[in-house]
Amino acid sequence: MLERVGILVIVAFLLSQSKSFRQIVQTEHGLTGKVLLIAVFGIFGVISNYTGIEIHHRSIVEQTWLMAVGPDSAIANTRIMGVGIGGLLGGPLVGFGVGMIAGLHRYTLGGFTAGACAISSILAGAAAGYIGRWYRKQRPITPWFAVAVGVLMEMVQMGIILLVTKPFAIAWELVKIIGIPMIVINGFGTLLFMLIIQTILREEERTRALQTHKAFFIADQTLPFFRQGLNPESCKKVADIMLRLTEADAVAITDHRQVLAHVGAASDHHIPMQGLATGLTKKVLEQGKVITARSKDEIFCFHEHCPLQAAVVLPLQVHQKTVGTLKLYFTNSSRLSHVQQELAEGLAKLFSTQLELAEAELQSKLLKDAEIKALQAQVHPHFLFNAINTISALCRTDVEKARKLLLELSVFFRSNLQGARQMVIPLEKELEHVRAYLHLEQARFPNKYHVVFQIEPGLERVCIPPFTLQPLVENAVRHAFLRTKKQGDILISACKKGESLCIAVEDNGKGVVNEKLETLGRETVQSKEGTGTSLYNIRERLEGIYGSKARFSIESKEGEGTKVQITIPLGEKGVNENDVESFHR
Repeated sequence: MLERVGILVIVAFLLSQSKSFRQIVQTEHGLTGKVLLIAVFGIFGVISNYTGIEIHHRSIVEQTWLMAVGPDSAIANTRIMGVGIGGLLGGPLVGFGVGMIAGLHRYTLGGFTAGACAISSILAGAAAGYIGRWYRKQRPITPWFAVAVGVLMEMVQMGIILLVTKPFAIAWELVKIIGIPMIVINGFGTLLFMLIIQTILREEERTRALQTHKAFFIADQTLPFFRQGLNPESCKKVADIMLRLTEADAVAITDHRQVLAHVGAASDHHIPMQGLATGLTKKVLEQGKVITARSKDEIFCFHEHCPLQAAVVLPLQVHQKTVGTLKLYFTNSSRLSHVQQELAEGLAKLFSTQLELAEAELQSKLLKDAEIKALQAQVHPHFLFNAINTISALCRTDVEKARKLLLELSVFFRSNLQGARQMVIPLEKELEHVRAYLHLEQARFPNKYHVVFQIEPGLERVCIPPFTLQPLVENAVRHAFLRTKKQGDILISACKKGESLCIAVEDNGKGVVNEKLETLGRETVQSKEGTGTSLYNIRERLEGIYGSKARFSIESKEGEGTKVQITIPLGEKGVNENDVESFHR
């Protein structure tokens, strides 16, 4: 019996190395899966019958392969083991089907227990199926649970032999001989068989876990580049990463018109920024489906001596529209395994998602840029009227000063126009804007404000968002010294702290009441003296350009003054490098 169990276990082990058998065991069983399970475990039942041991009048008849037995003989075998396992894995239908195949085949072999064995096989299969279905609702089937079911089914078979087989005395003598060995050996065989199946499932889980980890690792490595969209530079980086982390001999990425990147084998004629080199790629772009090629002819490369022998080409899709392809090439078709194909398909889906996110980020940035431009373009109309009135009055009393103020006004509005077109400007340009504003204001109110600039040397060309300093200075001029006769002091400073630029505007005015201080800059407020829109706009623009890396703070005490401080990261403009140069052309 141990030898017979060994045969079945060896067969099970050999089957476990088969991809088809693994798929049958590990997948959810639809009708097709159930039919396959019935066929597989039905064959196990048939093999168990053929490899059984013939028992004749308490004697063991040595036979290596049982084709038939005498009418006074019986068979001790491991048939119930395959029937029970089939029922546990596939449910009542599979158990009944396997029992029918194994039982009817056992009936054809003959012997005085043929009928009892056939009945017990069918009942054991159906019973194991119902027990397995009930147990799976609570927890996965374990090998030891399967052993318990197998032992129980074998005991049921012994009981049916005693009930059905006549005369009873002969049946009882047979059960005394084969009962305990068959119960023990079938239980042991069931344990070994279930351990093999459990190994299959665990190995598959490990493989999937490793594959998933690898896919996410590759996706994480390529995310910064795909966020830039499909362009030659980003695709070259992505292709290099995939060539290093996959088994492919070459990796290529295309858009819908041309090859954007190709690294690895065949780089001599698969050249980026030229037309599509293979008919296979064109086919994928047209159909939007994954296509696998396992021969050079299926790739349709125009180059006669192309070393690429196999490929999997996957569509890159954005909003269900194919915008490009990802291609993994192999110089040996045997290297294009099922694992590599599944990995490539998973990566193509992740890459498509990354491209969709990149497009969404781009649209969000464009919308944010548009909002920032609108905020930057805001100018208080009354300032223009006041400046014109001042210049108009000076034209009669001091023509030269009026001319200078007119030039300052032109500087002020030129700065407004340039700032509305740019995301960042050099600090020196923002200071020029501030000085133009102050010259116009001080012409209206001579000696009312004393302004001091403390700018750390070397920061003049550091870039900041336009309309950052000027509104802060304007707030100090308009609100800090309202209805007061004392001379106002305004300090404008800029210094470097670590990797950040700190800009502050400080005054010794009347300060801000605590009730308003909490909301000032975070939202607009209703007040006779102003709405706080300029401070709110500055905060919004800083968040739009620098995100959480920028800081905006307001400190104030009633009767002592107010300090507004802005901190932005150095070297992070969030815009095109040409923005700065455009101010110097």
